[in-house]
Amino acid sequence: MPVFRVIIIDDSELAREAIRLILEGDPTFEVVAEGSSGEEALTLAEQWMPDLILMDLQMPGMDGLEATKRLKEKLPYIKVVMVTVSDDITHLFDAFKKGAQGYLLKNLKPESWLEYLRAIAVDEAPITQELAFRILKELSPVGREMNTYNPLTGREQELLKLVAKGMSNKDISCFLNISEHTVKNHLKNILQKLQLENRAQLTRYAYEQSWMHKK
Repeated sequence: MPVFRVIIIDDSELAREAIRLILEGDPTFEVVAEGSSGEEALTLAEQWMPDLILMDLQMPGMDGLEATKRLKEKLPYIKVVMVTVSDDITHLFDAFKKGAQGYLLKNLKPESWLEYLRAIAVDEAPITQELAFRILKELSPVGREMNTYNPLTGREQELLKLVAKGMSNKDISCFLNISEHTVKNHLKNILQKLQLENRAQLTRYAYEQSWMHKK
């Protein structure tokens, strides 16, 4: 696997040090720069042209959400993962709306961080099971008017349910006994049919359709 260049943005020096120590434990990542604000994130991104930025959500001045929005407008190829102590579901969806590719909670174990970031780096980007559970709780379909139109095949709907449970492409391929390449192609078709952009939106769609409550 190639080495991915990373910038860490967090207004806490201790947080930046902790994140750097996690990444230094994996040869997949090389930390090339660090910053403490959204403004620095934009400057450093243009200077270093990294593959990935780990962006704190809440910072004085320009916060991580606004910095991500501006960054993706100028340098859309750079992947952004929001890093926060907050598991507020509104922050999760705000992050994806602004263009982030991922969302990590600071209290997750280091091995979970590395597994998740490796998936982000190779464009797999699973949702962690903790966040999938939060989505289940927050997006209860009770009292909502459901959309009965379903453009997906039975196989695509089955695969979407596994995505909504927080499973990675590798996990899905093993569970369904199909190749990861086939899983990726299914996901591309599903995203195109539903006119959605990422796994977080797919998860929300599955719960809003009440599919996760069906056997």
